[in-house]
Amino acid sequence: MQNILIVDDEKDIVNALKIYLSDPDYRIYEAYDGKQALDIVEKEDIHLVLMDIMMPVMDGITALNKIRENSFVPIILLTAKGEDADKVLGLTVGADDYITKPFNPLEVTARVRSQLRRYLKYGSGNEDAGKITIDGIELDDATKQVLLDGNEIALTPKEYEILKLLMSNPGKVFSPREIYSIIWQEKPYGAENTVAVHIRHLREKLEINPAEPRYIKVIFGQGYKIEKRVYK
Repeated sequence: MQNILIVDDEKDIVNALKIYLSDPDYRIYEAYDGKQALDIVEKEDIHLVLMDIMMPVMDGITALNKIRENSFVPIILLTAKGEDADKVLGLTVGADDYITKPFNPLEVTARVRSQLRRYLKYGSGNEDAGKITIDGIELDDATKQVLLDGNEIALTPKEYEILKLLMSNPGKVFSPREIYSIIWQEKPYGAENTVAVHIRHLREKLEINPAEPRYIKVIFGQGYKIEKRVYK
């Protein structure tokens, strides 16, 4: 039996998801805000969480952060169209996937099954959980360490978060305004210069030749990305 927790302040959405996930192998738990979700995760052996972002009492991002302090249970965020910044922030701080409202029942069941397979195969004790590796760069979010070719690299907190954002979304281009909004969580005034300075410092620490970077690429007129794989 696999225990699934559905968290949303709208009961109609919770009921719809319960119908989509009607399966003799699933036991469904319900919560209507982040605080209730935390209480259930602490008391029950939950194998997957479906959680809305915008909720009263405690929002989904805050609850996600607190769950990740003690657990690597798969978390799929439930988001509305236009919440792109929230989606990226959620993935950056530890969500495994997201589903956009209104839901497609087939998509919901497919994503749930995929995450459950991964979790049940590797388990919550997976030593690689929280680690991201792209060629010579390894980021360990549990210890907040970054290794380059096996050697630890000292990064500032903002440099670390920018690198984590890019490595968590390989191949995706982020504009300076998007990076600033996600990392600083402020309105992106002066974002271009601030982000450019941090990217330059990251390159100085990670690249053999910062003038010809292998990892962090500039897409002219669009923003920054890190390649899915770096070819030598």
